[in-house]
Formats: sequence, structure tokens, C-alpha cells
Amino acid sequence: MTVTQVTQVCVCYLIRFRSAEDMGAAAKPTPAPEVLLGLKKRGLGEGKLVGPGGKLEFGETAMQAIVREVAEETGLNVSSQELQQVGTIRYTFPTKPEWDQTSTVFVAREWSGTPADSDELELNWYPVDAIDFDLMWDDARHWLPAVMRGEPVDASFSFADDLSTVSTFDIR
Repeated sequence: MTVTQVTQVCVCYLIRFRSAEDMGAAAKPTPAPEVLLGLKKRGLGEGKLVGPGGKLEFGETAMQAIVREVAEETGLNVSSQELQQVGTIRYTFPTKPEWDQTSTVFVAREWSGTPADSDELELNWYPVDAIDFDLMWDDARHWLPAVMRGEPVDASFSFADDLSTVSTFDIR
């Protein structure tokens, strides 16, 4: 029997709060949370809206990898002290097991720099309460709202033969 090594990945959701002054006169009086997401330009998930992240390199921890990935994909510098690990998600693709992966999920609310598009992502800020989940991987609608509310996630998702639709899931 051959044992397949599951790819280890990480993702980070950078959340900011814009004040009414930042948003203009028609803004709500309370700060509105926004999350930095990017339209994936290439590779697995091309054309989907995703958080910055990627594969762990040999010998890297998930924390080290997400610091590197955020810098590479957004131009922002986030320190490990500012990152909050909020969960783990396991993905299986029964018809394409080489896509199977386990993702460590992080959130950050502090960083330095100005976001800039990369060869991986076309970035934009999105209101947390108006994320278009139809543009994201199908699993995101099941767990990302909880993470945006500050709740941890521990979940497993299996994708259908189309490699895009969630067929089964378990959220603990």
C-alpha cells in the first residue's frame, strides 16, 4: 500500500477596521471590518477569491510559512506575534488525491506596509459582512463567517468529482 503525503498549507485573513472618517460622510457610525482577499491569478484555485497563503517549504512551521507567504503575496509584513492561529481544515479530493491538503488558518489585525498585487494575487479589501462566497472555494461559506466573527475552526471537507463542489463536510 502506498501512503500519500498530504500537502501542508497555510492561509491568513488580514482584518482591518475602517472608521467612519475613513469611509466618508455616508458611512456607518461604527467601524466596519474588512478582510484582504485576492483573486488568484494562477495555479490551484485560479480565478477564485482567496486569502494569502500557500505551501509550507521543507523544514518550515506553519507560522514561518504564513509570515513568508503574506510578504510574498501582499507586500505586507506581519510578525508572528501579530498572528492568531484559529484553526485547521482538512481537504480531500477523492478523484484527485494529489490535491489533498491540510491548511492551518491564521488571522492578523496588525501589520506594516501597504498591500500590493503580486504575480499570485490581485488584492482588494472586502466588507466582512458582504463577502461574495460564490467567488471563493465552495467550502469557505461553511467556515469563514465563523472565523470572521473570531471563532476557531476545525473542519474536514471532501470535494465532488467536479473538484469544485463540497460533497461532504464535518465542522467541529
